[in-house]
Amino acid sequence: MRFKYPVFVLLGLLLIVFVAFFGRRMMDMTEASSVLEPDDVPAGLERATFGAGCFWCTEAVFQQLKGVQTVVSGYSGGSVKAPSYRQVCTGATGHAEAIQVTYDPAVISYEELLEVFWKTHDPTTRDRQGNDVGTQYRSVIFYHSDGQKQLAEQYKEKLDAAGVFAAPIVTEIVPFKEFYRAESYHQNYFADNSRQPYCRVVIHPKLEKLKKVFQDKLKTAAPG
Repeated sequence: MRFKYPVFVLLGLLLIVFVAFFGRRMMDMTEASSVLEPDDVPAGLERATFGAGCFWCTEAVFQQLKGVQTVVSGYSGGSVKAPSYRQVCTGATGHAEAIQVTYDPAVISYEELLEVFWKTHDPTTRDRQGNDVGTQYRSVIFYHSDGQKQLAEQYKEKLDAAGVFAAPIVTEIVPFKEFYRAESYHQNYFADNSRQPYCRVVIHPKLEKLKKVFQDKLKTAAPG
């Protein structure tokens, strides 16, 4: 039997796929623990906190939106104080990989953020996004006010009633308590590592979808 491509090429492709899907588990995780993010918000701005699987992916998506001032990757919803990435990866801390978005409500509304949230991940798979499996990858909205809670619950009910997804939405809607900024190498990850296999195979397709569905909401064309 003769292969169409040289064996070393096939092995190279397999290595790229392997690193793309399992590379997050192989990272050097020796950096210090996370840091509690302050609660204060600049005047005229508001906060939103979401978990939608890998925070590298979610961060890259929300960074593209008009009206979004900052996006911080971190951990929320758990019981361990100042957890490290290594601890969160065990699934034992209760934390979800999350992002905290500081945004201008005069430019982009919370409802619009919810729309992007639900349309850029799978909210029907419990504790899983693709090959990332564990409670730390759960779909979750951490609401900062009764208004955010009401909007999130209403939006979720509408999506389920309309049958937008093939299965019921399992997204948790829970009160925000604390948010810990993840280690520095997690921040701005896609922008700094766009050629890394995980970014090319997993994150890049999400940004391509974002450009097609939300072109009018983007600051500029999403990076490729």
